[in-house]
Amino acid sequence: MVPCRISNNIRNLRFNQNEMTQQQLADLVGVTRQTIVAIEKGKYSPSLELAFRIARVFRLQVEEVFTYEEVRN
Repeated sequence: MVPCRISNNIRNLRFNQNEMTQQQLADLVGVTRQTIVAIEKGKYSPSLELAFRIARVFRLQVEEVFTYEEVRN
């Protein structure tokens, strides 16, 4: 199995959405602020359901928020 990396642009999207805080986003999608912090830093990959909820907040497709890349050595 090839290792993968999931990155995101949530921080930029929050900033462009009237400087939405991590707590505001967390409240909208039903998770803790710490979960949003971990996702933004790439330390936690959200479930598919959570990824869709986050994308919906910004009225975007999942692929416009998250990027999946295979990491090759």
